[in-house]
Amino acid sequence: MEDSRIIALYWERSADAIMESREKYGGYCFAVAHHILDNDEDSEECVNDTWLNAWNAMPPHHPNVLRMFFAKITRRIAFDRYKQSSAQKRGRGEIPKALDELAECVGVETDLDGELIAQELAECIRAFLRSLPEREGNLFLRRYFFTESLEEIGKRYGLTCNHVAVLLGRVRKKLKKRLIEEGFCDE
Repeated sequence: MEDSRIIALYWERSADAIMESREKYGGYCFAVAHHILDNDEDSEECVNDTWLNAWNAMPPHHPNVLRMFFAKITRRIAFDRYKQSSAQKRGRGEIPKALDELAECVGVETDLDGELIAQELAECIRAFLRSLPEREGNLFLRRYFFTESLEEIGKRYGLTCNHVAVLLGRVRKKLKKRLIEEGFCDE
């Protein structure tokens, strides 16, 4: 079913919207959650929560790209679940690693709690990603949005783990430079 029709089903408040969403995007959303949680049961619960959140968001929200709309919801739910869990084994250790890597770009002094600053920072990062060559942008998203391991990314793009790490390091340096220019962090 076309995405526009699935969105219309949500707006019509038809229960078929959830069924069609699950059929078309269930596996994708499960993969997003599983990369964060590394637990089948928790990932499945996140996917089920995604449909409820989508139901509550539409209307009034009308997503442009349904797949990314679901990914954002699933990712937020999975991260919330990850934060609630104190088990260090979750996320195959990729979340702490990814956050540590990004910490060099966004200093701890930055006030990310302010909603306005967080929105401005998010827009700055989106603009930065749009300015990157496609492969660099994809590598960045795979690592820091989907929390894939260096091994998974390397396999997907036919690169060694070291090459992926070097490329991501260069992208992070570019991001840090952009964030400094925009006043989000200090040198």
